[in-house]
Formats: sequence, structure tokens, C-alpha cells
Amino acid sequence: MSGFYRELVRPCLFRFESEVVHNATLEGLRLISQSQFLLKAMRAIYGADPLPVKLWDFTFPNPVGLAAGMDKQAAAVPVWEAMGFGFCELGGVTWHAQPGNPAPRMFRALRSESLVNRMGFNNPGAEVFAANLAKWRCSGLWPKHPVGVNLGKSKITPLDKAAEDYAESLRAVWPHADFFVINVSSPNTPNLRQLQDRAALDEILTEAQAVNRQQALLSGRAAKPLLVKVAPDLSFDALDEILELVAPRELSGIIATNTTIDRPPTTDAATRSIYDQQGGLSGRPLRHRSTEVIRHLHRQTKGKVPLIGVGGIFSAADALEKLQAGATLVQVYSGLVYEGPGLASSLVRGLIAASEKSWQSTSFPL
Repeated sequence: MSGFYRELVRPCLFRFESEVVHNATLEGLRLISQSQFLLKAMRAIYGADPLPVKLWDFTFPNPVGLAAGMDKQAAAVPVWEAMGFGFCELGGVTWHAQPGNPAPRMFRALRSESLVNRMGFNNPGAEVFAANLAKWRCSGLWPKHPVGVNLGKSKITPLDKAAEDYAESLRAVWPHADFFVINVSSPNTPNLRQLQDRAALDEILTEAQAVNRQQALLSGRAAKPLLVKVAPDLSFDALDEILELVAPRELSGIIATNTTIDRPPTTDAATRSIYDQQGGLSGRPLRHRSTEVIRHLHRQTKGKVPLIGVGGIFSAADALEKLQAGATLVQVYSGLVYEGPGLASSLVRGLIAASEKSWQSTSFPL
């Protein structure tokens, strides 16, 4: 199935501008998401075998998730489970609706199998996003796997008001999702990465956890997992400062990593022209650095803080690398663009085969 996509489908899709294909694909998946019959057919083709992972109060059907950025409007929530994903992270969503940066703003570097994007948190705003989630909740089509929401800062919100901005978004979407990710690492909102500074992040997490506890009290439920997504470009010292907030702010985990502003060397002119575009780079070139960050975080926390690994996962070997470095779960985005809709089930099959062959005694959470 993956070969069919790469050889026949992908060349046709790649004739069109990247964001055009993304939007058309998402619209098709939205329509599939509205039909029990079509979802069942999708599951029959792309559904993954069980490889359960227990984390927090959830059982993830498998450790392969959809990364944030693919579904920023909660347009196709049911379909991700049907495509074999063990969880999904929707968004990023901001308190204020915003169109994002001017197009074109997403570019493919084909030879390095990477993407450069400067989308800029284009989304309908947290209240509309929450209403979309509520509709799916009431539809009877809500997925059985955990659903997370990625929260960003509105572009119009000044940095000194960022904590309030994140808190308002969290309050709006809290009833409708299972876990939440504070995104202070996108390179496409001006100065956003400054919020990875320990003092600024501490303020954001303090406000977010206050909302988390308040909403839990009002609903008679427990507070929900809150995570932070970090940039691959941070030094290990800067990452350690973020880790100092894990215990006092009761963080449930770290997602490593977002896209990078770094560019690998290349002698290919076409690739260089894409790398010269402003924005965050994802895909194969990010694999090594994201694994380095995961390994460092795992070592520094002695494996006591759950990590979700993302960056350059195209094969089961790539996913296994992240898991062996210390991740509990993994996520894909660019790999889905290049490998097609069968990627999640393919990764899970590969991980099952690996677990049966040689590493049943390791710490992988079967």
C-alpha cells in the first residue's frame, strides 16, 4: 500500500502546491469522518493491530500518534483512529482566530523528504474549535483513542499577556479533550520561542494549571495531563531549565520536538532553494536532533517524565529509535505526507515485529 502511494498517488499530489493538497485532503477526511460506513472502510484498509501503551489514566491502542498541525480546526477528528493512530493531537489553536502568515507558506524539499512551513497558527480560534469538538462528541463518532489539543499564543497578544491567552484557550477546550500541550516552540509566531525562558514558561504553566484544576473541580473530574512542546534548537542547558518546572508545575510530560530553524548542509540547488525559505523544517533531517533531545531529557529525568518523540519518523526503525532513546509515544506529520495514509499501521506492524524478535525485555510499555 505504501509503495502504491509513493509510486502513483504521491507524484500526482505533488504536482500541486503543498497547502492546496493539505486542504483538499483534510476536506476529504472530514467527509469520511461523518460516515460510519466510510470510517469502517477506512479502518478495514488502514487500521492498526493493537500494541497497547498505558500512560496517565489512558490505554493508548498503540504508541503512534498524529502530531499537531495536521488538523487545526478539529475538522476530521474520527478519521485519525480509523487510519490506525493510537492517539491524535489537534491544533495548534489560539484564543483569537487568525489567518496565519501569507501564502505560500508550506514547501516540500523532495530530495531530503522534508517540509518547511511558516503557517503561523492559522486556526478558527479556541471557541470555534471547542464547538467543533463538542459537535463530534455529540455525533456518536468520537474516537476511542486519546485526543489531545495543542495550544499556541495568539499573534496579537503581547508576550506579557501570553499566560492569560493560553489560559483562555485551555478553559474553552478543556471539557472536550483528554490532554493538552502548551506550544511555546513554534518558530512561526514572532518572539514565541522567548516563552521557553524559564520565568515566562513558569507564568504560563501556573495560569494553565490553575484553569486545569478549576475545570476539574467544576466537572467533578481529575485534572487532565498538561505537557510542553520544546524546540530542537534549545541547548541542553535550556532544556534542563524547562525540566526544573516539571515537578512544581505538575507537568505530565514533554513533547520533543517541534520544527527546527536550523538547516542541514546540502549541495542540491533545489533543496537549498526550499531551505532558504523562512520557517520551521520538519521531516527526515530532523530525526537525529529530535532523538538527541529525547535521549537527553530521558537521561536527565531518569526516565520518570513521559516523553513523546516527534521528528523524522518515516519507518518502524525511526520510531524504534525514539522509543529506545526514552520516548513512551511517538508522533508523525511529515512522514504522513511522504509515506501516505498507511504509515501508522506500517509503523505499528514494524514495532510489533521488533518486540517479538529482540527487545521484549526492554522498557517499551507493552
